[in-house]
Amino acid sequence: MGKSLSFLAGAAAGAAAAFFLDPDAGKRRRGMTRDKAVSTAKSTASDAAGSAKHAAQQAQGAVASVTPSGTPSFDDVTLARKVESEIFRSHDAPKGGVSVNAENGVVFLRGVVADQEWIDRFAAAAEDVEGVAAVRNLLHRPDTETPIAPGTR
Repeated sequence: MGKSLSFLAGAAAGAAAAFFLDPDAGKRRRGMTRDKAVSTAKSTASDAAGSAKHAAQQAQGAVASVTPSGTPSFDDVTLARKVESEIFRSHDAPKGGVSVNAENGVVFLRGVVADQEWIDRFAAAAEDVEGVAAVRNLLHRPDTETPIAPGTR
């Protein structure tokens, strides 16, 4: 059995050498074989990437299905922009002297506003924005002292 296996392996190697090293068509055959191998490798890599993407999306869906969908959590910058959109919605709102920022879901309103009614309206509107945990209203009128944020002194 060993001799016949050696003979078959030698015959296969000889046939492959004759096929690829043929002086007339060997160059074309080598090029076609190379192109087919590259195509197969790219196709395999593409299939693997598609499978990995599908698995990642399946995992993301599984996480989303067990995550509570109550209050959305926004990053602080997004939350501050949402609050600005709401409190400055009115065209006559005094926007120039008001600053809005958020830290861990707590919105801080700072600045000078001439009318106490607007100060109260800004605070109430900010509290109604989805995702706001609390509002620290540090707005004040021009004739009053600047309030100090809790926990800063």
